[in-house]
Amino acid sequence: MRYIVEEINEDKLYDYSQIPMLVNVSSIYELDKINHGLGGILLKETKVNPYVKDLGKEEDPLSWTKDFDTKNWAFFIVYDKSVTIAGATLVYQTKEVKMLDNRDDLCVLWDIRVHPQYKKKGIGKALFRTCVEWAKSRECCQIKIESQNNNVPACQFYVQNGCELGEINEYAYYGEYDDEVRLIWYKNL
Repeated sequence: MRYIVEEINEDKLYDYSQIPMLVNVSSIYELDKINHGLGGILLKETKVNPYVKDLGKEEDPLSWTKDFDTKNWAFFIVYDKSVTIAGATLVYQTKEVKMLDNRDDLCVLWDIRVHPQYKKKGIGKALFRTCVEWAKSRECCQIKIESQNNNVPACQFYVQNGCELGEINEYAYYGEYDDEVRLIWYKNL
């Protein structure tokens, strides 16, 4: 079956919010600091006791329009008949979003989610491709993406789609999620 990526307005964010954002964690990327980091940092995939992380609890699409000026944001959604199965959000030229680093040539992939029953069908890849085209159409030279070391499937997805790891922040979530490391990916356009 072929799925169509559709750009939506804020009025369909309720549909978007219904897409589960679950990560099956069975491994993490552990930091291996060579010579205390002076010799570099290796990310080693290490098996852990499996658990499910619900990223949807942390990222509520319905709050975005309340918390931010979203006039420069793009929202994409994929339906299977009337069921919402995937979505992605790009942030562009929004002063209050620090991840944009005050750059007008950068988009942030704020959110990408695929319903667990529809993963591994190319839907995420189609969404990502749509995001790349949208960013290029605004003359952006990069897309920036945040993930965590316990979301190995997302990290592998970004690598498969031409992204490069640009930042590792071991203490970004200090006091909240002490066992997680923030990884920032860049896709050059």
